Amino acid sequence: MALRSLALALALLSIVLATGCAKRPALSQAAAPAPTGAATPTPPPAAPPAQLAPATPPPAAIAPPAPAPAPAPAPAPRPEPAEFRTNAALADVYFDFDKYAIKPDAAKTLDASIAWLKSNPAALVMIEGHCDERGTNAYNMALGERRAHAAQDYLVARGISAQRITTISYGEERPVCSEQNEACWSKNRRGHFLTKQP
Repeated sequence: MALRSLALALALLSIVLATGCAKRPALSQAAAPAPTGAATPTPPPAAPPAQLAPATPPPAAIAPPAPAPAPAPAPAPRPEPAEFRTNAALADVYFDFDKYAIKPDAAKTLDASIAWLKSNPAALVMIEGHCDERGTNAYNMALGERRAHAAQDYLVARGISAQRITTISYGEERPVCSEQNEACWSKNRRGHFLTKQP
């Protein structure tokens, strides 16, 4: 009987070895069934990438706020017309009717005035613009201003500082001649020069 049991055990062992040693397909871990019906522990979610804090300079490197720009210095007050006096060295210049262009004879007069102004660099000059009586008061005020500015531009273009020059328009308000003819009107269409010594 012992022999029989041994033979049976050997037969069983050979059967088990013959059938039990066959290779089983490998299963991935994800496909493997959970043991004993328990839930499969899921791996913890991947941590989101760390957010980088915005780079802030160290407190010492932060620049202080820029100071407010200094207000521009107020321009020097313009002298009053009453402070100026007629100067015989600076002759009047004359304009054509309804014009403010500097004529050749006016340019010669202005060149002489420039020579005097350059030899008297401290003197300030006021240029008055005048018109004849034709035209409205508002129109003549504007025309007188353009005449004064034309004379000023001529002086500045030839080296006289604009800071030394003040202009004013009187339009038709201050005529030198009151007759109503061209000879008289031509005397009123002028740029008149006054000076002030500091």
